[in-house]
Amino acid sequence: MTSDPAAAAASRAQHVDPPPVRRMVPRDRDEPHRVATPLELFFDLCFVVAVGQAGRELAHSLAAGHYGEGLRGYALAFFAIWWAWMNFTWFASAYDCDDVPYRITTLVQIAGVLILAAGVPRLFATQDLALAITGYVVMRLAMVTQWLRAAAVEQGQARRVALRYAVGITICQVGWAVVLLLPDAARPVVIPIGVLCELAVPVVAELRMQTAWHPHHIAERYGLFTLIVLGETVAAATVAVQSAVDEHEGLGRLVPVAVGGLLICFAAWWIYFARPVHEHLRSNRQAFAWGYGHYLVFGSAAAIGTGLEVAVESAAHKAEISEAAATATVTVPTAVYLVTVWYLHSRHTKRGLVAQSVAPTGAVLVLACTALGGSGVLAAGLVCALMVAVGVLIHGRASRASREGRADRADRESRGGGAQKA
Repeated sequence: MTSDPAAAAASRAQHVDPPPVRRMVPRDRDEPHRVATPLELFFDLCFVVAVGQAGRELAHSLAAGHYGEGLRGYALAFFAIWWAWMNFTWFASAYDCDDVPYRITTLVQIAGVLILAAGVPRLFATQDLALAITGYVVMRLAMVTQWLRAAAVEQGQARRVALRYAVGITICQVGWAVVLLLPDAARPVVIPIGVLCELAVPVVAELRMQTAWHPHHIAERYGLFTLIVLGETVAAATVAVQSAVDEHEGLGRLVPVAVGGLLICFAAWWIYFARPVHEHLRSNRQAFAWGYGHYLVFGSAAAIGTGLEVAVESAAHKAEISEAAATATVTVPTAVYLVTVWYLHSRHTKRGLVAQSVAPTGAVLVLACTALGGSGVLAAGLVCALMVAVGVLIHGRASRASREGRADRADRESRGGGAQKA
């Protein structure tokens, strides 16, 4: 059997390994079958290490009754993790060339988040920001090199966008370095200004032109990170239950917390992935609000696991706060998650007052479960499960009505066509 030389040459050309260094040209915004890469998945897994570290420190603070210090430390640490993750995600969606320099720079960012994670305990315990800020600056300066690579290839307005990113990020990192030199009394004023400056960089950079991010890819990346954060939440709660059982054997008090926590996590997954959202992400106007809003989605999802740890400690009589306060550490982030996911996702696909009111009503009922004290976590889990059931029922009825409507229209059109022929 003889082979076609031209076909064989074409086959070999398709399997030639790409060069180690490539031009960082923008990706096609309508590229089919765009999915997350193994490097992006590895990136997410490493970042969730820092998420877990922040969650554990928050759990210790809340269980001890140090609400203010714990929430401030968590908000700052989670901002650094989320913002570095978010900037890489959107850049990769537009410019991922997957060559050797791109991979090395991404690994440097991973090293930065691990440095940040190592500094999280100091941030909570003594407000020592040195190690956390060092890790953050490493991540952000790595992004500057990526934007400079993009600027070297781009022309015109696209080049100016890349340079604005590089300059803006650099200025912010100089500001964070200056924060380390300021007295502690000045930090509560300066740090929020630094956060606002960071948030403003993409808005200013893409004021006249948006980068070529891929809507489906972005939606998938956010969904995958949500999955990983929820997985970390389940893992944290599982470890807490296991430790409590090993030390106290109070299984009867722990089972309701464990069951309620699982129901909340299962419902959180179901609600987030109930409808695809990529069709909503068509311009920066929608994308910025959606992307920035995920600070609350990711932060509250991780905080649910933190709250479950505190609730387990309370059930084992190890927490220094009341049962109602321990329950609130679960119900409050759960309510925030429900409302935020509804605002960012559900409301764009639901029709009718009843369908739109399920999530907000559920959030209110979850908050009301706080008053039940030790049984509040289980009650909140049952409320979340009921929300899912009601949502499925409403969607089923809407789908059935839509199918019947299409069938009626098709029947009328076929009858009209038959009458015209007659």
